[in-house]
Amino acid sequence: MSTLTWRPDILDGYEAADLGAPAVAPSGRADGALTRTLIRRVAVPEAPRAVAVIVHGYNDYFFATHLADELAAAGCAAYAVDMRRAGRSLQPGNQPHHIAHIDELGDDIADAATAARDDALARGLGDLPLVVHAHSTGGLAAAVWASDRPDAALAALVLDGPFFGLALTAGQRALMRAVPVLARARSRMVIDPARSPYTAGLLERGWEFDVTWKRPEGVGATAGWLAATRAAQARAAGGLDIRVPVLLVSSDSTGPDRLDNPLHASQDTVVDVAATARAATRLGAQVEPVIIAGALHDAALSAAGPRARYFETLRDFLGSALQQGHEPPGNVRTRG
Repeated sequence: MSTLTWRPDILDGYEAADLGAPAVAPSGRADGALTRTLIRRVAVPEAPRAVAVIVHGYNDYFFATHLADELAAAGCAAYAVDMRRAGRSLQPGNQPHHIAHIDELGDDIADAATAARDDALARGLGDLPLVVHAHSTGGLAAAVWASDRPDAALAALVLDGPFFGLALTAGQRALMRAVPVLARARSRMVIDPARSPYTAGLLERGWEFDVTWKRPEGVGATAGWLAATRAAQARAAGGLDIRVPVLLVSSDSTGPDRLDNPLHASQDTVVDVAATARAATRLGAQVEPVIIAGALHDAALSAAGPRARYFETLRDFLGSALQQGHEPPGNVRTRG
């Protein structure tokens, strides 16, 4: 039964609750207290079919209320999590988004999922199945979590622009080969400035968010974070065993993350969509890869046309996945 203490959130129509520190603290030097934050949409659909938990990416936090609205329209009681060292969970002394292993984010997803389902039960919504909607680094972590720690309640997984790989230069590939050694010696050392014209472009196109939690100048990536995500990407490339339906969404192209890129508002400028396509065949037996023409790295923050196609795809997928006897999907679909 839920024992969370809810308070009004910074977003109208939402409440937030502290999930507290993870049960197993990460090893190494502490960088302040750790907590995680669960956010819930106060309004719930009549007779909801599932609990949906939204998982953010790097240099990110939950602010996309329009995505939660879409999940609610699909019959889900909508929740989100701000993971350790991110957004509402960022504590004094924390190094934003730093991790030493992808399982740290997996723990945050698992704890948020359990708390959300318990809360839905306490609200009288029933013992509902779980949908996880995860973006970018959150998508990478959610894929590994779903494979390594099968949750009997998990009914479907949505991966929006998951961080399965980058398009790297020869120099960047050489640097990445040195990352594991650097991570063992100085895990919290920032070795990549991780600037984010992508985020600056979102602001220019009218999206509103807290720029102290989602920074247009980016958040420097630590050796530990880079080593953890590279190791998780290698896991995904080698094959995972996700046993529920997976919607794998990507843009139709990758381009440079520069504001002078003429396609900056209509392609993924963060992850390599070719790596996403390769991963599609290696995640599990029920993966539905969908390419959204003109989508951004976060399909939910794309221009109106690609965003509408994404939400139509999402509704169709959830309608199928939440039915009993879901059959494995066929080939890659392209919307647009």
